[in-house]
Amino acid sequence: MESLFFNITDTKYKVKELLKNKDEYIQRVDISNGVFFLDMHITSAPIETYFKNLDRLAAICVVKKGSLQIHDNIEDKEFNFNQNSINIILSSKQDLKISSKENETKDIFILFIADFFLKRYLSTNSNEPIDFLYNLLQENISSQLINTQPIDALSLYIIDKITNIKADSIMKSITCEHYILEFIIQRLSLLDILEDTIEEDEFCISKSAKDILLKSFVNPPSIELLAHMCATNESKVKKVFKKVYKTTIYGYIQKLRLEKANLLLKEQSLHIGEIAKKVGYKHQGHFSKLFFQTYGVYPKDLLKKGKY
Repeated sequence: MESLFFNITDTKYKVKELLKNKDEYIQRVDISNGVFFLDMHITSAPIETYFKNLDRLAAICVVKKGSLQIHDNIEDKEFNFNQNSINIILSSKQDLKISSKENETKDIFILFIADFFLKRYLSTNSNEPIDFLYNLLQENISSQLINTQPIDALSLYIIDKITNIKADSIMKSITCEHYILEFIIQRLSLLDILEDTIEEDEFCISKSAKDILLKSFVNPPSIELLAHMCATNESKVKKVFKKVYKTTIYGYIQKLRLEKANLLLKEQSLHIGEIAKKVGYKHQGHFSKLFFQTYGVYPKDLLKKGKY
């Protein structure tokens, strides 16, 4: 079987037109050995392509418009991805059919990452997202859905940088790989990975606190009230929450607020000050500063991307 990744002989960065017809196109772009992406824009015709390989890979499927189906012929199961979703799939071996429906506009980006590319960034901590994915890929899984999230403004912003590198750009391979790593970091930071050493009571308390905060992060309860709602004390709820989720309760509230703001920025219908208030910040300047510290880009720069 031919590998998906060992196909670059003459250049580090290679663009292959799989389809080009008026306003329709499918491009495969190899960035370096171990990572490539498909960029697809189809107005009406269905998409149908097959992957039958022995590569261990992660695929991040971004469905901006239309829908996408991935059928696993080994285990005879299907994943259906809807518009405005980002989905992470792992596969240790592939006999996959990727398809879409007729008579719908499809705007889809799929990033394929080989396990040996991930191996470059392994740490000594099995609970790091890269290590977690890599270790799963060493198991005999034909396909496994790891995560599904709604599309956010920052992801679209980074994808735009990835797909719009000019053909004559200097150091385009390393520049594109830089953007790819930025995208991987942004997506994997959303994964919740629990350590095996977490006790059942610790997990139950922290999970209860998390569920409460998910519903009330704009106006969250005090630590005292949160502890009472979780049937424990302030000291323990703070301690076990940090142990399980690797962040403080305040840090998690900030994370939820900024993630929600990231989604709202995609809609292009609100001003930054309105978004700040909607997620719980009274001052636009403070919100913008926190957003930049977290994502490395200011909210105003995401709003400029009106074409999303």
